[in-house]
Amino acid sequence: MRRVQYERSSGPEVLEVVAAEVPVPGAGELLVRVEAIGVTLSAIRRISVAQPLRAEVAGEVVAVGDGVDGYSAGYRVVGVCDADAYAEYVLLSVDQASAIPDGASAVDAVALMRSGLVALGALDTVAPREGETALVTAAAGGVGHLAVQLARVRGASWVVAAVSDESKAGFVRELGADEVYTYDQLHCGKQADYALDGVGGSDLGNTLIGLAEGGRAVTYGSSGAIDTEDLLGGGKTLTGFRIGRLAQRDPARYEDLRQEVWQHYASGLLHPVVHAEFALDDAAAAHAVIEQRTNLGKVVLVP
Repeated sequence: MRRVQYERSSGPEVLEVVAAEVPVPGAGELLVRVEAIGVTLSAIRRISVAQPLRAEVAGEVVAVGDGVDGYSAGYRVVGVCDADAYAEYVLLSVDQASAIPDGASAVDAVALMRSGLVALGALDTVAPREGETALVTAAAGGVGHLAVQLARVRGASWVVAAVSDESKAGFVRELGADEVYTYDQLHCGKQADYALDGVGGSDLGNTLIGLAEGGRAVTYGSSGAIDTEDLLGGGKTLTGFRIGRLAQRDPARYEDLRQEVWQHYASGLLHPVVHAEFALDDAAAAHAVIEQRTNLGKVVLVP
């Protein structure tokens, strides 16, 4: 089989396709023939040594390990693969697997599952109330474009979206955003009761500026320094969120979120958008799109 890996920390150009053995499922594992892989901003620039690539994958189960109940060869599943995810065959822990409903494609599944879980988990953390105003940053991205829709599903009366480029405004408006701004313009719009922040970094301060007095923000973006005076003077709160931590701490709630994602998809309230599909050989080009923040929706690899 073919697998994408890298040997040193750098940009997308270090990704290369190599030949590898098809793995053998161990206890509690599924061997999955991969049909789609979700691409996210990876750690290839942030670590000093190469690590196995982690990503959400979708495909068909071809073999199961000892102790696996509920799945057998022929089942279609989606889940987060913790190692060597960019491959034609992967091992998926049964605890990470979710059955793909009839009618959903593998591409839709990877566009929905982890990104939708992050968006819903962040919404749960911020505890929205019916009729509140929402702010979603990175609103055109893989998580953000779902968060815009889910904020409305969870009762937001007005959704303000923040994007890196004004050319993305039409896209997020079509998803349901009422106002769209770039990050340095957030002081111009309606101040929100809560914010779902997918950018972090140096733009996190702008997210707080977009909050009304007493507003709440949840960030699942990269870390960054903020001016605490805005928190203190405005009585605002900021909470960090990681979906992996929720999965470990509260697996029952994690499963509830998975089911809710599928329910909203089946009802037509949640529409995943795929920016582009890339072949496995073009993994570097797919990562370049993410790094350049030019994507509208999810970027997907199709082996």
